Amino acid sequence: MTKNQRNAYIALLAAQAVIISLFENAIPFPFGIAPGAKLGLANVITCMALYTLATKDTIKVVSLRLILATLLGGTLSTFMYSAAGIVLSFIGMWLVKKLGPDRISLIGVSATGAILHNIGQLMIASWIAQTWTVLLYLPVLSFVGILAGIAIGVMANYLLTHVEKLQILSKGKKKPMKRCTGGDSDGCTQNVG
Repeated sequence: MTKNQRNAYIALLAAQAVIISLFENAIPFPFGIAPGAKLGLANVITCMALYTLATKDTIKVVSLRLILATLLGGTLSTFMYSAAGIVLSFIGMWLVKKLGPDRISLIGVSATGAILHNIGQLMIASWIAQTWTVLLYLPVLSFVGILAGIAIGVMANYLLTHVEKLQILSKGKKKPMKRCTGGDSDGCTQNVG
């Protein structure tokens, strides 16, 4: 993948994540047991970036998503909550992914990210409220986060498989695509061969 292709891919993923995030913000979510909880559909894109791009490029996608989604439909408080959740979940997802595909799947990586995102947001909420009692909400959010993380992981795994097939077909080659498993390797979406 050339530098221009990689930059275009990063921009495409970031744009998709922002659109999904704005779309999700517009939908009122009927979680009676967990008010304010969302599925985190934009994390599908984070998972795809984590498994198809180098770490530094994935950080670019996540950062662009955070900044653009805040500018287009957020406030300073949403930026603080989102930033804490995104940073903590990305670090956790990256570390868990480093265990390797033999130990944990994309679904497990996604569920880890969902739980850590909730923890990051609750830490900011407890800092703003000046009380740790906000963390009593963690078990409910963790349950919803695990379910959402599993669903997001299943979707990301499905999309990742089909994006790889589309890339193979568009280039007219029948070689399988290589996934990023080591983190900082360049050209993670190049054909294996």
